[in-house]
Amino acid sequence: MSTQSSTPLRAGVIGLGWAGETHVKSFKALPGVEVVAIAEPNAGRRDEIASAYNIPFSFANYEDMIARDDIDVISIATPNYLHAPAAIAALSTGKHVLCEKPLAHTQESAAAMVKAATENNRVLHVAFNHRQRGDVQVLKRYIDESGLGNLYHAKAYWMRRSGIPGMGGWFTQREMAGGGPLIDLGVHVLDMALYLLGEPAVVSVTAAAYNELGGRGKGSRGDSYEKLTFDVEDLATAFIRLENGASLLLEASWASYGRHWDDYGVELFGTEGGAHIDVRTYNWENTLTIYTDAAGTPSELKPRVTRGEGHLAVVRHFINTVIGGSYEGHHGADAYKRTLIIDACYQSAREGREIVLAR
Repeated sequence: MSTQSSTPLRAGVIGLGWAGETHVKSFKALPGVEVVAIAEPNAGRRDEIASAYNIPFSFANYEDMIARDDIDVISIATPNYLHAPAAIAALSTGKHVLCEKPLAHTQESAAAMVKAATENNRVLHVAFNHRQRGDVQVLKRYIDESGLGNLYHAKAYWMRRSGIPGMGGWFTQREMAGGGPLIDLGVHVLDMALYLLGEPAVVSVTAAAYNELGGRGKGSRGDSYEKLTFDVEDLATAFIRLENGASLLLEASWASYGRHWDDYGVELFGTEGGAHIDVRTYNWENTLTIYTDAAGTPSELKPRVTRGEGHLAVVRHFINTVIGGSYEGHHGADAYKRTLIIDACYQSAREGREIVLAR
């Protein structure tokens, strides 16, 4: 196992959609890493990426790539239901794993991934790339310097007017995806909010989920109704109680009649100030507003922020952790907590009651 910076780490990437290609680009942008293999069932896409990025080995089946003993790290960018089997296989052969969000499509699968990482003492990281945004990082530093005081309430949202991905494909089938926009988009802003709030434990959730548009063929990105397979929600909302007494309101939609087109963000309320990150169709400039008092007068600050590095920062942190050689605390526990919360939200929506999480 290569853990010295003088010896390049050899990486393999499973799944070559947008996320998988982004992982390839990020690995290749870092010193001390070589992308030596890819796995993708679509032969045309596989050949395209291998040629574009000069990758020597390619496989139709990820099992064949994982079986190689000359690969150190594996990146997984497959449909959600394949995260666990691919990760467990890789971890069991001594490879470190970077997985796209969510950790898995079910709590049970996520737990099995963390167990495999712990037992084999391998790194298991999840690509929560939105916390690497420039506005999030600036706000995090401001909070850590006590700029907002005690944070007692927050809102996190990702709302689309019409943006159901892959109508009829794995995204819209519960068995493969685990859910709809809550597990797809909501998990990103949940991660952003918990990160900014300082990782408080969740005590309970009360949630509701709706399938009012997607099931009727509305809200897709051009796919026809005839191809429709849609047994997940198109909008979900949850009220989350935190161990420190604070609360969090979470909302996510793929399709809804409202002002949003493809907007997400986090709003924080503190005893000494407030803040709002409001992202409209993935913009990054002028997204952060801090609410405070100046000379006894309500005032607003608009910090200048950079774009942030997104996946590149995620992959750099993953590689640095692997090279560092100390893996305690890097077995996927934080991502597992997000999965537990999302699972509890779905249970609450199904059963129409509050779900208390074990502590």
